[in-house]
Amino acid sequence: MRYCPACFEKQQKIDALQEQIVSLKAKLRLQERTAREGFFGSSTPSSQIPIKPDTLAERQQRCGGARVGHPGHGRRSIVKGEADRIERVPVERICPRCGAPMENRGLDRRTVTECIPIKMEKVEFELEHKHCTHCGRSFHARPPGVMPKCLYGNQLFTHVAIQHYIHGNPLGQLERQTGIGYSSLVDAMHQLARHLKGVPEKIIQEYRKAAVKHADETGWRSDGQNGYGWIFCTPDSSIFRFRRSRSAHIVREVLGEESLPGVLVVDRYSAYNKARCAIQYCYAHLLRGVKDIEQEFPDNAEIHNFVETFGPLLSQAIHLRTLNLSDREFKRHAEEIKTKIISAVHQEARHPAIQSIQTIFREKAERLYHWAEDPHIPADNNLAERELRPLVIARKVSFGSQSERGAETRSILMTILHTLRKRTPDFAVAFKQGLDKLAKNPSLDPYIALFKLNSS
Repeated sequence: MRYCPACFEKQQKIDALQEQIVSLKAKLRLQERTAREGFFGSSTPSSQIPIKPDTLAERQQRCGGARVGHPGHGRRSIVKGEADRIERVPVERICPRCGAPMENRGLDRRTVTECIPIKMEKVEFELEHKHCTHCGRSFHARPPGVMPKCLYGNQLFTHVAIQHYIHGNPLGQLERQTGIGYSSLVDAMHQLARHLKGVPEKIIQEYRKAAVKHADETGWRSDGQNGYGWIFCTPDSSIFRFRRSRSAHIVREVLGEESLPGVLVVDRYSAYNKARCAIQYCYAHLLRGVKDIEQEFPDNAEIHNFVETFGPLLSQAIHLRTLNLSDREFKRHAEEIKTKIISAVHQEARHPAIQSIQTIFREKAERLYHWAEDPHIPADNNLAERELRPLVIARKVSFGSQSERGAETRSILMTILHTLRKRTPDFAVAFKQGLDKLAKNPSLDPYIALFKLNSS
């Protein structure tokens, strides 16, 4: 077979240039996507997206509030007997217009909701001191609602702790609100944490026994050093940890070394592989990865077809448990979705990006289908991600903790308050009552005072 050497050389150059064009286009798409979405692509937090697009026109039209023309329900007045205070407002007996006496025509009723401004109150207790003439022992009265050796009352402790660790108000703002110095508030929170330091360990013991557990982590600086804030949670408990490391020993610190019941729902971070229990990978993270390969290779027909088929299956798995199906219907639908997912990941694929997704589902099958066995096991880690939001907001406001001691205090108080918030309707009152019980009986177990004695 004869061929033209010059033509062959030209064809080789054409092929090389075409490959170079494909490579340069891929790099250009990556640069454009990084400029548009941030360094982490679709995983970039919304606050770090370089350029945020305008809201779509159809979404702008869906404003909040009632629809135009909707009659509404009006403001509900306070039911008689629910008012905290009844105040009678008189009218002058003499007519201000003509000076004639006026007769009574009954009472008009109007209800309003008012607030009481925060006011610091300095209290001086006169504590009785008595001596028994028979046995020779002396007895001192304890100030009610005050922890041992504390300068501040339990109501102040409760207000500052909840405002700071639940609602995220900075201590500087609370300083202006209460008139108490910043350093004094910091020391007060450290003191409160010392009284309650044994409580998180009891919550951890309950967390380990839960049928469904969640975990996640985010960045958190302590004493100017980079570190991580960890959340381990269930529907009725929240455990916070702040450590310099992101290694697996933090997971073992909370989950322990013994085998545990239930399922741990996490992303695919390798530190959770040390957990001594079944693991369910988060489908939301996997779905994000599936959508990313389509954005990276928008002109590839094979990838487009794979994403169009596989993406909706992952989405269906995530939302299946929200449909309020019976157990029988849930298992039937779950089995159908699971079968389709397995079929999709075992189909032959040529593109390496598709093969990488398929490899995850093939090699980690034991960590991907627990959601199909029990409707109480979610296919996503949304619970942990939502519970990290207050921590992320606090990080943006305060840039982390000023010291390791501050991080430990935050860990103790956030664990207690967020857990109490899940278990008790009026958790502020419950927290104050628990502190009052400890003030009255310092030998009482703080966990029992906060969670057992307040439980309904």
